[in-house]
Amino acid sequence: MTESGPRAPRLRLTRADLAALPSYVPGRNPADLARELGLPEAVKLASNEVPYGPLPGVVEAVATAAATAHRYPDMGVLALRAALAERFDVDPERIATGCGSVALAEHLVRTTCLPGDEVVYSWRSFEAYPIMTITNGATSVQVPNTPGHGHDLTAMAEAITDRTRLALVCNPNNPTGTSVRREELDRFLAAVPEDVLVVLDEAYREFVTDPEVPDGLAGYGDRPNVVVLRTLSKAWGLAGLRIGFLVGHPDVAAAIRKVVTPFSTSAVAQAAALAALQQEDEVRRRCALVVAERDRVLEAVRKLVPDVPESQANFVWLPLGERAVEFGRACEARGVIVRPFAGDGVRVTIGTPAENDAFLAAAEAAL
Repeated sequence: MTESGPRAPRLRLTRADLAALPSYVPGRNPADLARELGLPEAVKLASNEVPYGPLPGVVEAVATAAATAHRYPDMGVLALRAALAERFDVDPERIATGCGSVALAEHLVRTTCLPGDEVVYSWRSFEAYPIMTITNGATSVQVPNTPGHGHDLTAMAEAITDRTRLALVCNPNNPTGTSVRREELDRFLAAVPEDVLVVLDEAYREFVTDPEVPDGLAGYGDRPNVVVLRTLSKAWGLAGLRIGFLVGHPDVAAAIRKVVTPFSTSAVAQAAALAALQQEDEVRRRCALVVAERDRVLEAVRKLVPDVPESQANFVWLPLGERAVEFGRACEARGVIVRPFAGDGVRVTIGTPAENDAFLAAAEAAL
């Protein structure tokens, strides 16, 4: 009761359906954990970053661009789109850039779906997919992973209905590291109606070593209903600057450029990306280091968790089920931050050899 009578019902100022929406979980700050544990430092293997620092020339390009921070960036991102077009041998009109590939995926949902339309994707896959689907008023159609923790493309094709507007294929899949091979992707694309947009999310493409895992741009980039997502956050070392791009039909790319938040690709990010793209040999060298460590870590963890799947990304997946959160806490208690997914498993990023050794010691103690 109030002095003037019964308390008025509380007004809802946001959408009621968002209450059930899971929050995106960022990797924990290693400095905070180190301080809690009284350690000199902690190891962060939770966010799929590459551990070798910015590429040569990037810091200098960022510093130069920062001197013009009082000016708006090039909204059309013309120079970067031209550089990407040259690097990947596509027309600049087929390219759109954004605040990481995740932002572009969200824009794709926005440009294809009206309320009630459906987005089909594998689950478990990238944790942002349900968030971007629901917040744009669309309906998630989650198709369970195979027993091997990968996409069930046959079931995904069967899940497509007249209301389906978008199908997301994460290849390699985050967080399981599993990948879709050429033959099964060919069958899937043949089964998908022409009016359904298929998004090949290839954020981890640079770490793929299996020749049977297709390059979406090379194999399918000319299909009108296929869009390929790439990022410079992972192998290209620009996670802190948020730069991603897509390649699709010119009409699709134009629609994305129309709805993208104005000036969301900052001048600093554009300059850094242009500098990074000149370092392809160094990127290949670093990816080779990651892949070598990935193979070593896989061999070691399979002695503890035999059904760890093959990974084509820069992380490995431990299918620990209900033990996932407990395992994550046990690793943190030893100064190693990993990424548990409650009830499913744990994703562990490949770091430096010393960081990976710290994880393996923590995993052996925990298991």
